Amino acid sequence: MAVRNASAIETVEDAPSRNRILGALPSAELSRLAADLEPFALPVNTVLYEADSPISHVYFPTSGCVSMVNVMEEGAVEVGTIGFEGFAGLPLLLDDDRMPTRAFVQLTGSSFRMQAAIFQQSLDGNPVFERLLNRHSLALFNQAAQSVACNRLHTLESRCARWLLMTHDRMRMEPFTLTHEFLSYMLGVHRPAVTLAAGVLQRAGLIRYTRGKVTVLDRAGLEAVACSCYEVTRKNYERLLGN
Repeated sequence: MAVRNASAIETVEDAPSRNRILGALPSAELSRLAADLEPFALPVNTVLYEADSPISHVYFPTSGCVSMVNVMEEGAVEVGTIGFEGFAGLPLLLDDDRMPTRAFVQLTGSSFRMQAAIFQQSLDGNPVFERLLNRHSLALFNQAAQSVACNRLHTLESRCARWLLMTHDRMRMEPFTLTHEFLSYMLGVHRPAVTLAAGVLQRAGLIRYTRGKVTVLDRAGLEAVACSCYEVTRKNYERLLGN
């Protein structure tokens, strides 16, 4: 299957079924959708949607991570992340055609995309597909709601561990690239605070973080440091979308 944009898909074996929503479809349903799915690489910093701009495509990541960010005069804060478990383009499912936030690639990966009009047509007579999309949308809402409480109540180090674990779950390679700028969006703090938090985790031997690349050295230790929000969010995704 040919790649349509400049960067290569992660592997030649990349397939729609590597996305959790598409992979959960019955084979006949996936085969029907496959003709309208276009391989689309996700180089870091690629902007998929600008805030309040029309949605031209829906994206189903198979690796990497898409970040939804609210940009305001005071700075930018991440309000949600999407990996291989979901899809980007939620407003189309809810009868809107515009994205309320900026969405861009936070971690390099691969995806399959579908034109917006075809996506909306594909929902007709396909209740299994629509149900999976709805359940991911609920999981994404729950993730955002959990993050609001997390940012208000938990320490910076525990929040940093939580986001690193969520990112680690979505990557299919290691180390993964995560700049101070992106981590500051995730945590809702300025870059100096990111340096301090990451430094605490590194000195504890839980991660190696050099030149924007993260290697998780002690997964169990990182889970112990993370706030309870990580486990709550993970279990919620598994309940709604499967393991």
